[in-house]
Amino acid sequence: GDILNLQVYYPWEFLSNSPCRTVVFPLMTSGVTYWVIKSLQQWDICSSCINSYTLLVCPRLLFTIFSFILDYSVYRLAPFWGADPWKALVLLAGSYVTLVFYTRTFTNTLEGLLFALLMVLVSSRKSSGCSAEPTSSSLIGVIATAGFFNRPTFLAFALMPLLYWAGLIVDSQKSIKTLINHLLKFILCACFTAVVFIAADTFYFTSSSLIDVIVQLHDKMVVTPFNFLSYNLNPHNLALHGSHPRVTHFTVNGVMLFGILHILAISAGFKMLKNYVHQLMLVRWCYRGLPGLLVHSQGSPTLLLFYFVPLAFLSLFSHQEPRFLIPLILPLVLFSASPNRAEKWKLLIVLFNLLGALLFGCLHQGGLIPCLFHLEQLIHSPASSSHPRHYTLLFAHTYMPPRSLLNIKKTDVHVEVIDMAGAGEETLCQTVQQRASNFTCSDCHIFIIIPGTVRATITKCGVSFKNETLIFPHLSMEDPPQLPVLSSGNWRSQLGLYILELNRDP
Repeated sequence: GDILNLQVYYPWEFLSNSPCRTVVFPLMTSGVTYWVIKSLQQWDICSSCINSYTLLVCPRLLFTIFSFILDYSVYRLAPFWGADPWKALVLLAGSYVTLVFYTRTFTNTLEGLLFALLMVLVSSRKSSGCSAEPTSSSLIGVIATAGFFNRPTFLAFALMPLLYWAGLIVDSQKSIKTLINHLLKFILCACFTAVVFIAADTFYFTSSSLIDVIVQLHDKMVVTPFNFLSYNLNPHNLALHGSHPRVTHFTVNGVMLFGILHILAISAGFKMLKNYVHQLMLVRWCYRGLPGLLVHSQGSPTLLLFYFVPLAFLSLFSHQEPRFLIPLILPLVLFSASPNRAEKWKLLIVLFNLLGALLFGCLHQGGLIPCLFHLEQLIHSPASSSHPRHYTLLFAHTYMPPRSLLNIKKTDVHVEVIDMAGAGEETLCQTVQQRASNFTCSDCHIFIIIPGTVRATITKCGVSFKNETLIFPHLSMEDPPQLPVLSSGNWRSQLGLYILELNRDP
């Protein structure tokens, strides 16, 4: 919207009255790709660079390139944590979480990449001596603060790495002066990074000049993480987005994302806890003292803490979506790649990830993007350009359609998008009937976009359609098809997305 002057839908998190998300990362990622294709078109290098396909693919291509940060991190970290590098890389590359989520423009994806960089920074290599050399405190401060501004939940992921890093510093440094030096570097760089984010967000959301932002920063200051936390710490606000049992991450989302690897981690965690309690009781009984024992088991207990501590913190919130956990793939594959841990589950791991990639990468809401591609071509067709038409696009029971993919300039008023989300049958029929009986112009076109599972509902509304397009495949988990219907000859319709052109009601 800002760079290409296209009609977009601004989510509530980016509204200027109380913005909850920083604008820095969207501008540095998707914004850069949009600027590139805009420049290519302006320089006549590519006459039609800006279209629905490039608007979708270019940011995803950039994120796909960024996703190799994960591969690099695994390669660097595997020897340090006693994991087999090749096995860890195969587990990472073969996971549908990497293939689907890390190639999409999620803030959770950036969170995962920053978490990976933080783990690389805190996992110091051993020097020629016995002690570990602490890595740059400055870089750790920058990464930790940037992650916090991207998503404040980054604190949950950063907690254990930062504690581990602090422990390394204490173990390797004998001078109190050196410890203070590390701490000061961390704090100063964290503060500088925070000021940069705050100044950029204030400049963007208040529409003030740069001089005003600098002079009046204390008056107009926009601190997006503070707004984010203020909103999400209110249970009533979270309930608006859906409430889940506190154990959803632990019992459902972890299994949904990582499959048997999550279950193996839980099993190993319980074994370690059991062994620790047993040794604790044994030492107290035999020596009547506190044990100075480490829990030895297959894999590193520290990696399990890197996995389960963020999981526990995120479980404190009632709104729990699977994508919140995708940064945890890194410690999990490192833990699972230790010798003989996941070997006998190879076939199950492969089948699980094939199924996950098919379900979440192809089927789940899979017709929505091709539908927008189709509508963009229709709206910008030569016939439509020579004779201006008005289009009304009514979406129901789909995910929120990204309006930018329709490639409509802000000055154009001939396209209206109505998102009815999960509206009930009565509300949906009333809206459709009203539109059918009130065509506002002779060359108006009204399209209803609904999944095949809601097609029967529209037929009860008493309206007719002159065109019907089926886009396959499309699976709506909010309106899943019934198994008896899938087994019949109507399965293709149930797993499709319909574009229905409304007929004028005589």
